Amino acid sequence: MRAHFKIEKFVAGAAIAALSALVSLSHAQTPKPNVVILATGGTIAGAGASALNSATYAAAKVGVDKLIAGLPELANIANVRGEQVFQVASESLTDDNLLTLARRVSALAKQADVDGIVITHGTDTVEETAYFLTLVEHTNKPIVMVASMRPGTALSADGALNLFDAVSVAGSKDAMGKGVLLTMNDTIDSGRDVSKNVNIKTNAFSSQWGPLGMVVEGKNYWFRAPIKRNTMTSEFDIDTITTLPKVEIAMGYEGVSPTAIEALGKSGIKALIHGGPGNGSVADRIVPYLQKVRADGAIVIRSARVPDGFVLRNAEQPDDKYDWVVAHDLRPQKARILAMVALTKTSDTKELQRIFWEY
Repeated sequence: MRAHFKIEKFVAGAAIAALSALVSLSHAQTPKPNVVILATGGTIAGAGASALNSATYAAAKVGVDKLIAGLPELANIANVRGEQVFQVASESLTDDNLLTLARRVSALAKQADVDGIVITHGTDTVEETAYFLTLVEHTNKPIVMVASMRPGTALSADGALNLFDAVSVAGSKDAMGKGVLLTMNDTIDSGRDVSKNVNIKTNAFSSQWGPLGMVVEGKNYWFRAPIKRNTMTSEFDIDTITTLPKVEIAMGYEGVSPTAIEALGKSGIKALIHGGPGNGSVADRIVPYLQKVRADGAIVIRSARVPDGFVLRNAEQPDDKYDWVVAHDLRPQKARILAMVALTKTSDTKELQRIFWEY
């Protein structure tokens, strides 16, 4: 009996050892994903005069090759290569920059040897670029925006971990088909929903609808998925967009004058976003000026400057009567992005309103 037991124990141990060896071999043979990092500048590529400069620094100073070389841990999770698309602080990006970046993303996404794309970007307008790419990129491959609130030279710099997490997400099959993402501060957010809500803290970004998930030690944990149309379900495609129509923003505030609206209305715009207080409210003295903008052929889109909630159609203003569009839950800066993209297809206000509900 004892000999029989020893034989069984030996066989079981050998089986476990063999299984363990097979698992190890399987992991060793599993190819690492190929991730391309497209660099555009921003704080993540910034440098301060000293380690104590976490809020005072020069953005867009460090090239993508140095970013990658400074984070050798990336080689453990992906085959990474970088491209410097441009080197610009994000508040200075132009519509032409958006088109250039989007076309490069589209070209890379078509390559069989690219599994995911990471885009380093400044925090000031990363939400706008993320939303633009969400609307115009036709791919299920993960596209992950990443930024940082502190330059790499600062104490407790957040850029290195943010970039590691972004590469981890971009190389993960479970990130496919979720639209363009933003990975910062251990959190995965929808590029459509997320906004910068704080200017000097590392937890600067959030969405009123909550994050999609988190990254912890290189592993993704998902809690919800985007509902609004994006990427592969979008009717827009960067490969068919050559230029973006001119869309401007006029903010509403106590004591507002019509000066900005009058000037913008005469500037050849195709649409005007009115960022009003509350439920996208419009001051009574401003209504005639917006009506004139619409009568002159530009689209008027009523948005709200408040961070949460959404604009209700025909609530504060008779939108049907004035032939205006409401921006739903999009803040003015994101309403502008969608308006530019939508106007490449249609200028019919009913169609535009449908697009604002669906995207």
